[in-house]
Amino acid sequence: MLIQERLGAPAGGAEGAVVVTVPVAQWQDVAGFAREALGCRYLSFLTAVDWKEEGLEVVARIENLDDNFSLTLKARLGPDQTRCPSLVAVYRGADWMERECYDMFGIRFDGHPDLRRILLPQDWDGHPLLKSYALDTPHPPYR
Repeated sequence: MLIQERLGAPAGGAEGAVVVTVPVAQWQDVAGFAREALGCRYLSFLTAVDWKEEGLEVVARIENLDDNFSLTLKARLGPDQTRCPSLVAVYRGADWMERECYDMFGIRFDGHPDLRRILLPQDWDGHPLLKSYALDTPHPPYR
């Protein structure tokens, strides 16, 4: 498979859907490769998962709608790491999705053109989707 040759990493998934875990340093390069070589021109979603002590994982699904093919990219940031290259240069639609991940998980997307909160007020303290986030901590009122 082309993606396995390019990455030198195993890929899994059902027919027409491939899941690949890539090093964070290759995140943007692999997304660009998928766009150009595999025709994956549609970014369906970008989100994150908090694996507690194992760290955060960024997940993006990109699709080739003409060939009914999807690629789910995953990148583990590792414990205490909160930085990932931005995909906005490859997929304009990543803009608001990365802002949401920043807002909810505290992930800083290097190269993002306008990384700021999108759901919560700018003075909000913390990132609510982190498992370490204290739900009983007082926060400023939502306006």
